[in-house]
Amino acid sequence: MSNALAGETSPYLLQHKDNPVQWRPWGPAALAAAKADDKPILLSIGYAACHWCHVMAHESFEDETVAAVMNALFVCIKVDREERPDLDAIYMQALHAMGEQGGWPLTMFLTPAAEPFWGGTYFPPTARYGRPGFPDVLRAISSAYRDKRDQVAKNVTALTTALAKLGEPASGAGVPMALVDQAALRLEQEVDRIEGGIGDAPKFPQVPLFALLWRAGKRLRNASLASAVTVTLDHICQGGIYDHLGGGFARYSVDRHWLAPHFEKMLYDNALLIELLTSAWQETKSPLYEARVAETIQWVEREMEVKGGGFASSLDADSEHEEGKFYVWSAAEIDALLGPRAPRFKDIYDVTPDGNWEGKTILNRLHHLAMEDGAIEEELASCRAILLQARAARVRPGCDDKVLADWNGLMSAALASAGMAFARPDWIARAAAAFAFIRNNLTESDGRLAHAWREGKRAHRAMLDDYANMSRAALLLHEATGDAVYLAQARRWVAICDTHYRDPRGGYFFTADDAEALLVRTKQAVDQPNPSGNGTLVEVLARLHYLTGEDIFRQRADEVLAAFAGEAQRNLFGLATLLNGAELLARALQIVVVGARDAADTKALLAAVDGACLPTRVLSVIDGAASLPPSHPASGKGALGGRATAYLCEGTVCSLPLTDAAALAAALAAR
Repeated sequence: MSNALAGETSPYLLQHKDNPVQWRPWGPAALAAAKADDKPILLSIGYAACHWCHVMAHESFEDETVAAVMNALFVCIKVDREERPDLDAIYMQALHAMGEQGGWPLTMFLTPAAEPFWGGTYFPPTARYGRPGFPDVLRAISSAYRDKRDQVAKNVTALTTALAKLGEPASGAGVPMALVDQAALRLEQEVDRIEGGIGDAPKFPQVPLFALLWRAGKRLRNASLASAVTVTLDHICQGGIYDHLGGGFARYSVDRHWLAPHFEKMLYDNALLIELLTSAWQETKSPLYEARVAETIQWVEREMEVKGGGFASSLDADSEHEEGKFYVWSAAEIDALLGPRAPRFKDIYDVTPDGNWEGKTILNRLHHLAMEDGAIEEELASCRAILLQARAARVRPGCDDKVLADWNGLMSAALASAGMAFARPDWIARAAAAFAFIRNNLTESDGRLAHAWREGKRAHRAMLDDYANMSRAALLLHEATGDAVYLAQARRWVAICDTHYRDPRGGYFFTADDAEALLVRTKQAVDQPNPSGNGTLVEVLARLHYLTGEDIFRQRADEVLAAFAGEAQRNLFGLATLLNGAELLARALQIVVVGARDAADTKALLAAVDGACLPTRVLSVIDGAASLPPSHPASGKGALGGRATAYLCEGTVCSLPLTDAAALAAALAAR
């Protein structure tokens, strides 16, 4: 047996194709080999941009001696967590059930039947960091599997019992708005009011949680809730977690100050932050937020686009086998490149002779949070352009160029939202191009989606998150363009979810009913690094209900909320996307503009709508070719005096007709 990864398309798996480890991809052949040899499985799960995955690879998987132990004692399987989030969800939950903190690389030991019995994350090659050496772990696990089968069986029983709960969440009567408010007010107590974020180190942006706070601040007119979000966004935007030269945010900060990230940039993080910053800008008109949205979109378009219009998954944390080498600077380099302009730049961007991170400098503005006046900011922009050009000559971090349906759905939605808010039709067009790439390249002959694509090859049946995020993108593009094709596509995808993913008891499974049978079929609403599919689907179903007037969509949304109501009661922090969807379902602001979309007076009304922070808006533009469903509260209402006219509807009540854009903006600002 030799390493069997060379035929894979995943960049992460291909990173390991030359390891002396006899890696196999997940599949029937690998599981059959474990059964035939009665060997335990060593399952290693990671992703291409992961710094600690690289560390463990260099220390252990590339080492002939360590690899020999792995090959002798185990059937070794390597999995890309981004390609197979279904597997990652199961075995990460098994690690949590052991009382261990999760993370990647995920190192799990399984029986030949794929049942977990022990695991961890990163292991060093020799004992350090309070962790045992990896070869010692390997020998101990192999010995336990061989000589202590009873103990292994007990572990398997305990872990598989815990995993069974992944398909049986605690249900309840529903998710009332009082619970959503309670979650926001309780969550606020956990926010660092000085530097933003939640907890100490490490700190993650946790966008769904801060979206929950932001929406509650708007809904409850609670300035404290809103400031918890703006303090956090200010520090994230000015911290080292943001790439001040090239744009884009790293995944998280290893310290509490947002200074030092692991430098990987993930498509999903940036999509989520674009959307939250856009919403915050609509309310605050902060030039900082506007700049970060524009710069991050420029980065996405410049560095993440693949041929044909889709978006790649991530950029690596490392280059030349060093974490962050591409991004950090010395004071001498800054002096040489900027000359007499260097002192001001160094002061504002925290550049010192000794550096702020391992002897080098991560550019940041944490000590200069406020934007400077126009002339100074122009000078700083000119300096950044010089540094960016110089940085381009460095060895670039690797790009994981596989295209994922769910992450592209997140970015398409973010670009559509930002395009509407900032009056950037080019961003809307870019959202439409990414959407079209997924629809055209990741759709099977039966109309169902695949999860991943690379180099012309589709891989793996779509999971719930793929349909949920792509459906949400479709509905936001429908708002942005008025094109009924997007509404029809969202309906088709939701129908597929109903057929292949829906649990008759309520909620949707993560995998299809005809997908590969795994240890457990999960059904969750807990947000992971990206929003939960069930939570997102509540929003999708709510939007479809309001746009079409069809009660089946509201019924399905209510079923999802009831399926996870018990979980929401006992885990206020983990189900933020679900709670945000519940708010939309309960309190949608249905905005109807009657008028030709390309007419000047209609555009003026739409500009007033797009410029306002309205987290629960559902927009319908009615021209001669469209009409509202009969159940809509504005059904039958028309243009006033031949002018484009807006109606604001909540529940069964609509406002008086509004034809003046300034009056409409004032009415929206008062909400």
